[in-house]
Amino acid sequence: MERTSLPSESPPRPSLVVKIGGSILGNHDTTLRDLVALQQRGNIPVVIHGGGQVITQWMEKQGTLPRFVRGLRVTDAASMEIVAAVLCGLVNKSLVAEIQSLGGKAMGVSGVDGEMLQAQIMDPELGYVGRVTHVNPALIHHALAAGYIPVIAPVALQTGDSSSPGGVLLNINGDTAAGEIARALEAEAMVFLTDVEGVVDSNRRLISRLTASQGAALIRSGTIAGGMVPKVEACLRALEKVKVAHITSGSRERALLDFVEGRSRGTRIG
Repeated sequence: MERTSLPSESPPRPSLVVKIGGSILGNHDTTLRDLVALQQRGNIPVVIHGGGQVITQWMEKQGTLPRFVRGLRVTDAASMEIVAAVLCGLVNKSLVAEIQSLGGKAMGVSGVDGEMLQAQIMDPELGYVGRVTHVNPALIHHALAAGYIPVIAPVALQTGDSSSPGGVLLNINGDTAAGEIARALEAEAMVFLTDVEGVVDSNRRLISRLTASQGAALIRSGTIAGGMVPKVEACLRALEKVKVAHITSGSRERALLDFVEGRSRGTRIG
């Protein structure tokens, strides 16, 4: 299929990709103000958001209990409808509305729009959970060129052979989506804003700096576990094209601005 082309010269490299964790949604007033402040300085970030807790709340309202396999949400057809509605609708548009209420310009999209995120089924046991196979960043570049903060929901379009049904949506881990998008954009930096200070060692002490090889070794040893695994794996993937990756608490005031201004706490990888 022919891809959307960008006009004139190659687009500039975006400076910053930001992943806002679903765990801090509702407690991120400073994060959104930071995003607007960066935009007003001419440093327009690209934002990918989560929303797992909100998805769980809406599943429970529908009488559906969430189920996880190896830390990943099992997404059957009914659950995928909730995932798409919550991520692409409620969470995405709420974030866009809040950014605009703070004086910013934002455009809410999902990975389906412009075939931005293309994916295949990761594991039949997980249902409609995807593994990203291709990122088409054209829509992101268009949004940035028009002065908008792209706010991206991590839902992808299934791709496959001609026998595969068309128009199938897949749930993508938000951390994974952020890493793939940052890598495709060849961004200057990416930062994960989450509900913890960063990566900790076996004694629960914060690790301020990790090389890529150290991060991979800590995953293999089990020191990095749970929800931190996809974050570090996404950092390692992004670092193939991105200069700096950072994980820090988004609950602290000015966390994002501190990162941009070189005063960030947390864990730098790479």
